[in-house]
Amino acid sequence: MASVLEDPALQRHFKGHKDAVSSVDFSPDSKQLASSSADGFVMIWNFKPQSRAYKFLGLKEAVTSVQFSSNGQLVASSSRDRTVRLWAPSIKGESTVFKAHTAAVRSVDFSSDGQCLLTASDDKSIKAWSVHRQRFLFSLTQHTNWVRCAKFSPDGRLITSCSDDKTVRIWDTTNRLCINTFMDYKGHSSYVDFNPTGTCVASAGSDSTVKVWDIRMNKLLQHYQVHSAEVNCLSFHPSGNYLTTASSDGTVKVLDLLEGRLLYTLHGHQGPVLSVAFSRGGEKFATGGADAQVLVWKTNFDRFTSTEIVKLQLKRTHPDMPPHLNDIYPRSPHLHTSTGHSIEINPMFELADTQTFDPPVIEVGANFPSSKPLKPSHNWCEDVREYDKVPYYSSPPLPASTKRKGQEENPLGNGEAHLPPLVSSTLEHIVDQLSVLTQTVSILEHRLTLTEDKLKECLENQQKIALQISRAE
Repeated sequence: MASVLEDPALQRHFKGHKDAVSSVDFSPDSKQLASSSADGFVMIWNFKPQSRAYKFLGLKEAVTSVQFSSNGQLVASSSRDRTVRLWAPSIKGESTVFKAHTAAVRSVDFSSDGQCLLTASDDKSIKAWSVHRQRFLFSLTQHTNWVRCAKFSPDGRLITSCSDDKTVRIWDTTNRLCINTFMDYKGHSSYVDFNPTGTCVASAGSDSTVKVWDIRMNKLLQHYQVHSAEVNCLSFHPSGNYLTTASSDGTVKVLDLLEGRLLYTLHGHQGPVLSVAFSRGGEKFATGGADAQVLVWKTNFDRFTSTEIVKLQLKRTHPDMPPHLNDIYPRSPHLHTSTGHSIEINPMFELADTQTFDPPVIEVGANFPSSKPLKPSHNWCEDVREYDKVPYYSSPPLPASTKRKGQEENPLGNGEAHLPPLVSSTLEHIVDQLSVLTQTVSILEHRLTLTEDKLKECLENQQKIALQISRAE
């Protein structure tokens, strides 16, 4: 397997923040990267050569989380000032601000359709909001301490959250009930997220561990002990085969979930690494650290052909293999303490200056239009009904000036046919899902063949035994 792997490589190095980088997220088309920082700024970095970076102003305190919507037309950010903001990621920097909680907001997360926004706070609650109407939908309030992170499942039917009360919870969005709780008595989880198929949840622990839970069997599947300090963040590769983790020990780890082992240890930040995120296609990932740096890495290690992926998954059918993701729950957690392949990188000296370290930064949004804090609806059911009337694939409304600008950049009747970005991304998603289904069918066929062979062997043995018995009689 090592022969087909290539080492991840540092691709870009962005400098612009003045304090720790708390969160990073790629735009759906991977042409932009959003970052938030304790310096109170949200920044949008562009990957085009010599392109400008946008710095959004107006936040009063540290920004804790940032995320692009599924169509890339909005960026959500959360802050210690108890507010949540929705930005238009353009030079105009227009935004809407609303008071979401009574304490610091730790995380924001868009649903996959972009219709709903999830927020987690130190007020011990999780809240869901309608993006279009910017209305409060419902709260989840069973945590008994600060809620560090809350995430939607890929299909939006479930929510996972982690808290300083040392629990990871799974919620049903339909009836808004907690349907499962995973306890961790050694420490709390700082970050939690679903895998791309929505069958498992991974948690980043303050006790330096990474755990993968199967929410269907309600069991701990994998337990990694590869860091020497608190794990602050993690990100699943879109294939679901890899997991990257960011830790206060100053390293980024790449885990192979199929093999259940550590692949790489990356040294690029000076001090704790606070955030990590794969791009939507998985071809690169970004990290942010307490050193105020944003590093972008080329993945490389995901270059498997479909045949190689099928072969790797088929290895899991061997009866002598230890349990892995989606297999039978192990009787005891199998600990992963291998060191893996370590890569030391100093971005100040080893990264070729091909696109400039310090892109020009434009400060935008200093005079954004203020809006009144949103008031929770007394009848959230009415809000849900209104929310359901919005077309599933419709885009959130943007300021009129932004729409006009987009129309001018893409005039009709120019002799070129372009698919809308949402249609293109949807088609790509369908193709990816078909590929996964093809691989799954292949694996099922193989397992069926193995079962048939075993059954045939059992029948032959039964006939032999019956023949031997008759001869003996």
